Amino acid sequence: MGVLPRESTVDVLEKRLREDILAGRHPAGSYLPPERELADEFGVNRTTLKHAFGRLVHSGLLETKHGVGTRVRDFLRLGGADLLPMLVGHSPDWIGEIFEVRCSIGELIAERAAARATAAQVAELRRLVAAIGDAEGGEEAQLADAEVHRALARATGNRVYVLLTNTLFNAYLPVRAALVGPFVDARAAHDRLAPVVEAVAASDAPAARAAAGAYLSATERIMLDDLARARRRRDGA
Repeated sequence: MGVLPRESTVDVLEKRLREDILAGRHPAGSYLPPERELADEFGVNRTTLKHAFGRLVHSGLLETKHGVGTRVRDFLRLGGADLLPMLVGHSPDWIGEIFEVRCSIGELIAERAAARATAAQVAELRRLVAAIGDAEGGEEAQLADAEVHRALARATGNRVYVLLTNTLFNAYLPVRAALVGPFVDARAAHDRLAPVVEAVAASDAPAARAAAGAYLSATERIMLDDLARARRRRDGA
């Protein structure tokens, strides 16, 4: 087993500053205290502080202007969906909002796929959904399920749907292990998603949309229940 990497001082400082920003202790539009003051507060040198600032600028939380200072960026107004994994890592409350988007986008993707999928794409979808039922373990079934959704997005012929699907899956990454519930029984996971694929194969757009809605609602209930149980265990620990 490889040695796990240890957090550096920059890692710890970045995490602390990020938490302070996302928790509102440094509101959007406000300037952070001068570098020398912050460095003294955290007990680090200014070089370490600059490295942490650089990471937060890259992630979209800060903006720095020479001679002016470092300001908290209004990420809710100016940011993009690439911030979602970080926001979910900070607060699982974002998951409920992600699921709302997941449902509306997922239904639309299934509908469009039914109208536009080629024979080759239908064959790929059937192969991929079969792999869910053959998966060994919940994590393998979860990953196989994700590949079906990526293939459905490709079948729409619209690359923006593909990128949106990738964005939503990336947003789950910080809590993915807690969302494995719907996939523990691989055969049941297959049976929930197979009607979506068959409706797409039949070019039945209304049926595909309805099947996707049923699938997304069922899996959302399981995942939210699992997250609530995990939170109760954590809070009770």
